[in-house]
Amino acid sequence: MTNLSRWYGQVIGLNDVSCEIGPGLTALLGMNGAGKSTLMRLITGQLRPTTGSVEIYGMQPFANPEVYRHLGYCPEIDDFYERYTGRKFIQYLARLSGMSKSEASDRTQHVLEFVGMADRADRKIAGYSKGMRQRIKLAQAMVHDPDIILLDEPLNGLDPVGRREFMNVLAGLAENGKTILVSSHILFEVEQMTRSLLLLHRGRLLANGDLGVIRSLIDKHPHQVRLEVDDPRRAAELLVGLPNVESLRYDYGDRALKMEVRNPDSFYDSLSQLIIEKKIRVHGFSSPDNNLESVFRYLVES
Repeated sequence: MTNLSRWYGQVIGLNDVSCEIGPGLTALLGMNGAGKSTLMRLITGQLRPTTGSVEIYGMQPFANPEVYRHLGYCPEIDDFYERYTGRKFIQYLARLSGMSKSEASDRTQHVLEFVGMADRADRKIAGYSKGMRQRIKLAQAMVHDPDIILLDEPLNGLDPVGRREFMNVLAGLAENGKTILVSSHILFEVEQMTRSLLLLHRGRLLANGDLGVIRSLIDKHPHQVRLEVDDPRRAAELLVGLPNVESLRYDYGDRALKMEVRNPDSFYDSLSQLIIEKKIRVHGFSSPDNNLESVFRYLVES
Protein backbone atom coordinates (compact mmCIF):
# COMPACT_ATOMS: atom_id res chain seq x y z
CA MET A 1 0.00 0.00 0.00
CA THR A 2 1.26 3.47 -0.89
CA ASN A 3 0.18 6.79 0.71
CA LEU A 4 -3.14 5.13 1.54
CA SER A 5 -5.80 7.43 3.01
CA ARG A 6 -9.50 7.17 3.68
CA TRP A 7 -11.69 10.08 4.74
CA TYR A 8 -15.27 9.95 6.03
CA GLY A 9 -16.41 13.45 5.17
CA GLN A 10 -14.22 15.67 7.35
CA VAL A 11 -13.13 12.77 9.58
CA ILE A 12 -9.82 11.03 8.87
CA GLY A 13 -10.10 7.25 9.07
CA LEU A 14 -6.63 6.51 7.70
CA ASN A 15 -3.93 9.00 6.81
CA ASP A 16 -1.05 8.47 4.34
CA VAL A 17 -0.12 4.88 5.22
CA SER A 18 2.64 3.16 3.24
CA CYS A 19 3.91 -0.36 3.98
CA GLU A 20 4.19 -3.93 2.70
CA ILE A 21 2.81 -7.04 4.40
CA GLY A 22 4.47 -10.36 3.57
CA PRO A 23 3.97 -14.03 4.47
CA GLY A 24 3.74 -14.94 8.14
CA LEU A 25 1.69 -13.51 10.99
CA THR A 26 1.57 -9.72 11.34
CA ALA A 27 -0.31 -7.92 14.10
CA LEU A 28 -2.22 -4.73 13.34
CA LEU A 29 -2.26 -2.79 16.60
CA GLY A 30 -3.96 0.33 17.82
CA MET A 31 -6.47 1.65 20.29
CA ASN A 32 -10.16 1.82 19.37
CA GLY A 33 -10.56 4.38 16.58
CA ALA A 34 -6.95 4.07 15.40
CA GLY A 35 -7.99 3.00 11.90
CA LYS A 36 -7.53 -0.78 12.11
CA SER A 37 -10.93 -1.73 10.73
CA THR A 38 -10.69 0.94 8.02
CA LEU A 39 -7.38 -0.53 6.86
CA MET A 40 -8.88 -4.03 6.87
CA ARG A 41 -11.82 -2.87 4.74
CA LEU A 42 -9.52 -1.14 2.28
CA ILE A 43 -7.40 -4.28 1.88
CA THR A 44 -10.47 -6.49 1.44
CA GLY A 45 -12.01 -4.13 -1.12
CA GLN A 46 -15.00 -3.08 0.95
CA LEU A 47 -13.90 0.56 0.74
CA ARG A 48 -12.30 2.62 -2.00
CA PRO A 49 -9.27 4.72 -0.97
CA THR A 50 -9.79 8.47 -0.88
CA THR A 51 -6.17 8.91 -1.96
CA GLY A 52 -3.26 6.53 -2.45
CA SER A 53 -3.52 2.88 -3.40
CA VAL A 54 -3.50 -0.65 -2.09
CA GLU A 55 -2.42 -3.53 -4.32
CA ILE A 56 -2.66 -7.30 -3.96
CA TYR A 57 -0.65 -9.20 -6.56
CA GLY A 58 -0.58 -6.03 -8.62
CA MET A 59 -4.37 -5.61 -8.55
CA GLN A 60 -6.65 -3.07 -6.85
CA PRO A 61 -8.99 -4.92 -4.44
CA PHE A 62 -12.02 -2.60 -4.59
CA ALA A 63 -14.91 -4.38 -6.37
CA ASN A 64 -12.46 -6.88 -7.88
CA PRO A 65 -13.59 -10.54 -7.66
CA GLU A 66 -10.21 -11.73 -8.94
CA VAL A 67 -8.57 -10.32 -5.80
CA TYR A 68 -11.24 -11.82 -3.56
CA ARG A 69 -10.13 -15.32 -4.61
CA HIS A 70 -6.85 -14.68 -2.80
CA LEU A 71 -8.45 -13.23 0.37
CA GLY A 72 -10.06 -14.73 3.44
CA TYR A 73 -11.77 -12.35 5.86
CA CYS A 74 -12.87 -12.90 9.44
CA PRO A 75 -14.84 -9.77 10.50
CA GLU A 76 -15.18 -8.60 14.07
CA ILE A 77 -18.98 -8.74 14.00
CA ASP A 78 -20.99 -11.97 13.94
CA ASP A 79 -23.22 -12.26 10.88
CA PHE A 80 -24.29 -15.89 10.58
CA TYR A 81 -27.30 -17.77 9.30
CA GLU A 82 -28.16 -18.77 12.85
CA ARG A 83 -30.47 -21.65 11.87
CA TYR A 84 -27.75 -23.29 9.80
CA THR A 85 -25.34 -25.78 11.30
CA GLY A 86 -21.70 -24.80 11.20
CA ARG A 87 -21.08 -27.39 8.48
CA LYS A 88 -23.94 -26.21 6.30
CA PHE A 89 -22.86 -22.58 6.68
CA ILE A 90 -19.29 -23.34 5.54
CA GLN A 91 -20.47 -25.55 2.67
CA TYR A 92 -22.84 -22.83 1.49
CA LEU A 93 -20.04 -20.27 1.34
CA ALA A 94 -17.75 -22.77 -0.38
CA ARG A 95 -20.40 -23.30 -3.07
CA LEU A 96 -20.73 -19.52 -3.49
CA SER A 97 -16.98 -19.36 -4.17
CA GLY A 98 -17.48 -21.68 -7.16
CA MET A 99 -16.71 -25.14 -5.75
CA SER A 100 -18.57 -28.25 -6.83
CA LYS A 101 -20.75 -29.97 -4.25
CA SER A 102 -18.21 -32.71 -3.52
CA GLU A 103 -15.29 -30.27 -3.43
CA ALA A 104 -17.20 -27.99 -1.05
CA SER A 105 -17.94 -30.95 1.22
CA ASP A 106 -14.30 -32.06 1.28
CA ARG A 107 -12.92 -28.56 1.91
CA THR A 108 -15.50 -27.95 4.62
CA GLN A 109 -14.46 -31.09 6.49
CA HIS A 110 -10.79 -30.14 6.13
CA VAL A 111 -11.15 -26.64 7.58
CA LEU A 112 -13.49 -27.80 10.34
CA GLU A 113 -10.86 -30.28 11.46
CA PHE A 114 -8.15 -27.64 11.20
CA VAL A 115 -9.98 -25.21 13.52
CA GLY A 116 -11.11 -27.94 15.91
CA MET A 117 -14.82 -27.84 15.09
CA ALA A 118 -15.40 -31.12 13.23
CA ASP A 119 -17.06 -32.77 16.23
CA ARG A 120 -19.47 -29.85 16.78
CA ALA A 121 -20.13 -28.76 13.22
CA ASP A 122 -23.56 -30.39 12.97
CA ARG A 123 -25.07 -28.27 15.73
CA LYS A 124 -26.94 -25.09 14.88
CA ILE A 125 -24.86 -21.92 15.06
CA ALA A 126 -27.47 -20.27 17.29
CA GLY A 127 -26.32 -22.54 20.12
CA TYR A 128 -22.60 -21.91 19.68
CA SER A 129 -20.41 -20.30 22.33
CA LYS A 130 -18.30 -17.24 21.48
CA GLY A 131 -15.23 -19.39 20.98
CA MET A 132 -17.06 -21.77 18.64
CA ARG A 133 -18.41 -18.86 16.60
CA GLN A 134 -14.90 -17.43 16.25
CA ARG A 135 -13.63 -20.78 14.99
CA ILE A 136 -16.43 -21.04 12.44
CA LYS A 137 -15.62 -17.52 11.23
CA LEU A 138 -12.03 -18.57 10.73
CA ALA A 139 -13.13 -21.74 8.94
CA GLN A 140 -15.25 -19.79 6.45
CA ALA A 141 -12.30 -17.47 5.80
CA MET A 142 -10.11 -20.49 5.00
CA VAL A 143 -12.48 -22.71 3.05
CA HIS A 144 -11.41 -21.51 -0.42
CA ASP A 145 -7.71 -21.84 0.56
CA PRO A 146 -6.74 -18.16 0.24
CA ASP A 147 -3.15 -16.91 0.33
CA ILE A 148 -4.06 -13.96 2.58
CA ILE A 149 -6.26 -14.13 5.68
CA LEU A 150 -7.37 -11.02 7.59
CA LEU A 151 -8.87 -11.32 11.06
CA ASP A 152 -10.46 -8.34 12.80
CA GLU A 153 -10.23 -8.68 16.62
CA PRO A 154 -10.54 -12.50 16.50
CA LEU A 155 -9.62 -13.00 20.18
CA ASN A 156 -12.46 -10.89 21.59
CA GLY A 157 -14.63 -12.84 23.99
CA LEU A 158 -12.49 -15.98 24.09
CA ASP A 159 -11.53 -17.60 27.37
CA PRO A 160 -7.81 -18.17 28.10
CA VAL A 161 -7.83 -21.75 26.79
CA GLY A 162 -9.73 -20.70 23.68
CA ARG A 163 -7.28 -17.87 23.02
CA ARG A 164 -4.30 -20.19 23.27
CA GLU A 165 -5.89 -22.75 20.94
CA PHE A 166 -6.86 -20.04 18.45
CA MET A 167 -3.30 -18.65 18.49
CA ASN A 168 -1.96 -22.13 17.75
CA VAL A 169 -4.24 -22.40 14.72
CA LEU A 170 -3.01 -19.05 13.40
CA ALA A 171 0.61 -20.07 13.99
CA GLY A 172 -0.02 -23.20 11.93
CA LEU A 173 -1.39 -21.15 9.05
CA ALA A 174 1.61 -18.82 9.16
CA GLU A 175 4.00 -21.78 9.15
CA ASN A 176 2.28 -23.04 6.01
CA GLY A 177 3.23 -19.84 4.18
CA LYS A 178 -0.03 -17.93 4.51
CA THR A 179 -0.07 -14.16 5.00
CA ILE A 180 -2.02 -13.51 8.21
CA LEU A 181 -3.01 -10.03 9.39
CA VAL A 182 -4.60 -9.94 12.86
CA SER A 183 -5.97 -6.71 14.31
CA SER A 184 -6.08 -6.24 18.07
CA HIS A 185 -5.85 -3.68 20.86
CA ILE A 186 -4.87 -6.26 23.50
CA LEU A 187 -1.11 -5.93 23.60
CA PHE A 188 -0.11 -8.83 25.84
CA GLU A 189 -2.05 -11.26 23.63
CA VAL A 190 -0.43 -10.00 20.45
CA GLU A 191 3.00 -10.32 22.03
CA GLN A 192 2.39 -14.05 22.41
CA MET A 193 1.49 -14.40 18.72
CA THR A 194 4.12 -12.52 16.73
CA ARG A 195 6.98 -10.03 16.75
CA SER A 196 5.95 -8.51 13.40
CA LEU A 197 3.84 -5.40 13.94
CA LEU A 198 1.96 -2.54 12.33
CA LEU A 199 1.14 0.15 14.90
CA LEU A 200 -1.61 2.64 14.07
CA HIS A 201 -2.54 5.72 16.07
CA ARG A 202 -5.21 8.21 15.03
CA GLY A 203 -5.10 6.95 11.47
CA ARG A 204 -1.33 7.19 11.08
CA LEU A 205 1.22 4.39 10.88
CA LEU A 206 3.61 4.91 13.82
CA ALA A 207 5.84 1.88 13.28
CA ASN A 208 6.22 -1.18 11.09
CA GLY A 209 8.49 -4.17 11.58
CA ASP A 210 9.95 -6.40 14.27
CA LEU A 211 9.22 -5.45 17.88
CA GLY A 212 12.87 -5.54 18.88
CA VAL A 213 13.95 -3.37 15.96
CA ILE A 214 11.18 -0.86 16.65
CA ARG A 215 12.17 -0.65 20.31
CA SER A 216 15.83 -0.12 19.43
CA LEU A 217 14.92 2.87 17.26
CA ILE A 218 13.24 4.76 20.11
CA ASP A 219 16.52 6.38 21.12
CA LYS A 220 15.20 8.99 23.52
CA HIS A 221 13.85 6.27 25.83
CA PRO A 222 16.70 4.31 27.50
CA HIS A 223 16.14 0.60 28.04
CA GLN A 224 15.37 -0.48 31.58
CA VAL A 225 17.25 -3.54 32.82
CA ARG A 226 16.64 -5.45 36.05
CA LEU A 227 19.36 -7.66 37.57
CA GLU A 228 19.24 -9.89 40.68
CA VAL A 229 22.70 -10.71 42.07
CA ASP A 230 24.33 -12.16 45.19
CA ASP A 231 26.42 -9.08 46.00
CA PRO A 232 24.60 -5.97 44.71
CA ARG A 233 27.20 -3.50 46.04
CA ARG A 234 30.11 -5.19 44.24
CA ALA A 235 28.04 -5.71 41.10
CA ALA A 236 26.98 -2.05 41.07
CA GLU A 237 30.60 -0.88 41.32
CA LEU A 238 31.50 -2.99 38.30
CA LEU A 239 28.38 -2.26 36.24
CA VAL A 240 28.49 1.51 36.61
CA GLY A 241 31.69 1.57 34.58
CA LEU A 242 30.19 -0.20 31.57
CA PRO A 243 29.59 1.81 28.40
CA ASN A 244 26.01 2.95 27.78
CA VAL A 245 24.91 2.75 31.44
CA GLU A 246 23.06 6.00 32.11
CA SER A 247 21.78 5.31 35.62
CA LEU A 248 21.92 2.58 38.22
CA ARG A 249 20.18 2.09 41.57
CA TYR A 250 19.37 -0.66 44.02
CA ASP A 251 15.69 -1.29 44.74
CA TYR A 252 15.51 -2.65 48.30
CA GLY A 253 11.86 -3.63 47.96
CA ASP A 254 12.43 -5.55 44.73
CA ARG A 255 15.94 -6.64 45.87
CA ALA A 256 17.36 -5.95 42.42
CA LEU A 257 19.70 -3.59 40.57
CA LYS A 258 17.82 -1.41 38.11
CA MET A 259 19.60 0.30 35.24
CA GLU A 260 18.85 2.52 32.28
CA VAL A 261 21.07 1.80 29.29
CA ARG A 262 21.62 2.99 25.72
CA ASN A 263 22.53 0.69 22.82
CA PRO A 264 21.24 -2.43 24.59
CA ASP A 265 22.91 -4.95 22.25
CA SER A 266 26.31 -3.48 23.02
CA PHE A 267 25.46 -3.32 26.73
CA TYR A 268 24.37 -6.98 26.84
CA ASP A 269 27.66 -8.06 25.22
CA SER A 270 29.64 -6.09 27.82
CA LEU A 271 27.45 -7.40 30.64
CA SER A 272 27.96 -11.04 29.62
CA GLN A 273 31.72 -10.57 29.49
CA LEU A 274 31.76 -8.83 32.88
CA ILE A 275 29.70 -11.58 34.54
CA ILE A 276 32.10 -14.25 33.26
CA GLU A 277 35.33 -12.40 34.02
CA LYS A 278 34.34 -11.09 37.46
CA LYS A 279 32.31 -14.17 38.42
CA ILE A 280 29.16 -12.23 39.31
CA ARG A 281 26.46 -14.62 40.48
CA VAL A 282 23.20 -13.68 38.75
CA HIS A 283 19.84 -15.06 39.92
CA GLY A 284 17.55 -13.09 37.67
CA PHE A 285 17.69 -10.88 34.60
CA SER A 286 14.93 -9.12 32.68
CA SER A 287 14.13 -6.03 30.66
CA PRO A 288 10.64 -5.00 31.75
CA ASP A 289 10.84 -2.10 29.33
CA ASN A 290 11.43 -4.27 26.28
CA ASN A 291 7.84 -5.33 25.73
CA LEU A 292 5.04 -4.37 23.41
CA GLU A 293 3.12 -2.29 25.94
CA SER A 294 6.16 -0.10 26.62
CA VAL A 295 6.94 0.30 22.93
CA PHE A 296 3.37 1.26 22.15
CA ARG A 297 3.26 3.75 25.01
CA TYR A 298 6.50 5.39 23.92
CA LEU A 299 5.34 5.71 20.33
CA VAL A 300 1.96 7.15 21.23
CA GLU A 301 3.45 9.64 23.69
CA SER A 302 6.27 10.75 21.38
